[in-house]
Amino acid sequence: MVDLTVGKTNKVLLRYILPLFLSVVFQQIYNIADSIVAGKFIGEAALAAVGNSYEITLMLLAFAFGCNMGASISTAKNFGAKDFTEMKSAVSTSFLATFAVTLLLMGVGFFTAKPLLQALNTPAEILSDSLAYLYIYLAGLLFLFFYNVSTGIFAALGDSLTPFLFLVASSLANVGMDILFVAVFKMGVKGVAWATFICQGVSSAAAVIALLAKLRQVKTEGKPRLFSKAALKDFLLVGIPSTLQQSFISVGNIILQGLINSFGTATIAGYAASVKFNNFAVTSMHQVGNGVSNYTAQNLAAGKETRVKEGFKWGVVIAVCIALLFFVVYFFLHEKIMYLFLNKGSDEALGVGHDFLTTVSPFYVIVAGKLVADGVLRGSEKMGRFMVSTFVDLALRVGLAFAFASTYLGSKGIWWAWPVGWGVALVMSVVFAFAKKRERI
Repeated sequence: MVDLTVGKTNKVLLRYILPLFLSVVFQQIYNIADSIVAGKFIGEAALAAVGNSYEITLMLLAFAFGCNMGASISTAKNFGAKDFTEMKSAVSTSFLATFAVTLLLMGVGFFTAKPLLQALNTPAEILSDSLAYLYIYLAGLLFLFFYNVSTGIFAALGDSLTPFLFLVASSLANVGMDILFVAVFKMGVKGVAWATFICQGVSSAAAVIALLAKLRQVKTEGKPRLFSKAALKDFLLVGIPSTLQQSFISVGNIILQGLINSFGTATIAGYAASVKFNNFAVTSMHQVGNGVSNYTAQNLAAGKETRVKEGFKWGVVIAVCIALLFFVVYFFLHEKIMYLFLNKGSDEALGVGHDFLTTVSPFYVIVAGKLVADGVLRGSEKMGRFMVSTFVDLALRVGLAFAFASTYLGSKGIWWAWPVGWGVALVMSVVFAFAKKRERI
């Protein structure tokens, strides 16, 4: 466990964030493997089916992210204040709340999966595979949620290395099982889904066991409670807005997916491939923001408010470096990386991927600043402002996507809506993060 309230900010953050960033690399290998195997070993329609389901799984991931952040900030506050008894109560409360949320989502998901896919204008030729993928994904939802909560708590304790090691093993295993189930056993899209199910189950169990072992090493003055109302309040205070933020984004993406679907299977496949790369970049920068969240929460709980601005500054430096790396790769090597998903001859799908990546990647530096400012907002529990910034970003991207797509730009117009939303949200998040009106920073 690492105390983020001491030491030079740049060195503390870099050591802490580096494993978080590498975790994203392997998490994306985990996610991208499904689409690569589907596209290369089954075909363009299978890639479109997995990609079409992906936007719905992102909505479920929004809830997992909310549970992750709720558990993380609640734990980090108590760790920073050195209240280890309440810290353990926060951990057990977070798992109980997450279990209840997961059961609810699984029930709702099984009943709404097919109507939701139909509402997305899913082409008939990929509906069956999309539905099969979603059902298997829903069956493993508890694994996904418990893994996310465990990694959030590890991060709150300053340990970003342990979950990274679990993720490396799980991601590499997922790639191998994807190929085994699809290329050898010929299980089609279902094989892709079952590989993810099995690997998530193993990684979730390992992460929970390791976390419990770590917590047993922490001595407390009193007996922790299994359930704490105060801990639940902290969990919900951050978890609900974080979930809503990601849900807004997911709902927006689902609406956009419906618009994209109206352009046909080739456009769906091209977007399905390129958006995975985009999410790789954005999620990498998001992890920097998550690191800054825990850094902010620990330092505010320890009464070290002056370190927060330093954390923001160095967080932006790290995130911008990551943004520039992805820009160079996507802008200049987009065609080569798109062939990871698509076979030669898929010219229309490749063109869509080219348009998307070359349009959005130059603006990743804007996203970098916005996500780090969001990290300060979450860590300092300014969740109302955090929500306003997110909603404005979403409203602009969705509204302008429909407006631009109806012009001569066609599907290209959808991609140009993204930088506009990001730019406005950046300004709002930075202003909100450091406004002094009745706030601690």
